[in-house]
Amino acid sequence: MKVDLLLRRRLIALALGAWLLVAIAPASMAEQEVFGWVEKATLEPWGVEVKAKLDSGALTSSLDARDIERFEKEGEEWVRFRLELVDEASGETFSETLERPLYRDIRVRGAGGRDERLVVLMKVCMGSTIYEEQVGLRNREEMHYPLLLGRRTIGHLGLLDVTRTFLNGPDCDEDTEVMRYESDDEDGEEDGDETE
Repeated sequence: MKVDLLLRRRLIALALGAWLLVAIAPASMAEQEVFGWVEKATLEPWGVEVKAKLDSGALTSSLDARDIERFEKEGEEWVRFRLELVDEASGETFSETLERPLYRDIRVRGAGGRDERLVVLMKVCMGSTIYEEQVGLRNREEMHYPLLLGRRTIGHLGLLDVTRTFLNGPDCDEDTEVMRYESDDEDGEEDGDETE
């Protein structure tokens, strides 16, 4: 008799849990934006539009950068690098040398072996929000997509539909909300870039 009562309670709990999952999950999922596995994004504050691959296999985002150089500025480590990107909206080449504080350096393990990367914080417009995100600097000249968005960034966006592309164009201006980066204190070796 005790077994029947226990079994009945477990079945009721399972049924209630399943009902809650069906009743609540679709409503919360409907509120989230859905992004395709390739989207257009803009690098801010310049508004340069690039194709971005959303890659759940990579933890940290990656940006095509050239002439990457670590240096010291006022007792802190900084990074100097050059962006040379084709603006998808205008077709013109955007070239700019930037200096950013070094956020951290990482070791990346991928199909091509291990690689060390310098990471800075950059602002990227996806949909109608600007996200300040960790971006590893790497020469991606041979890759199809100059910007790869990893799990850290994808987790802030919403849902990822791996069967579709270009669901949300960038729609940001000077009044757009900026989602500031919050540190997660993750160090060590990470999964690497995609192969294209």
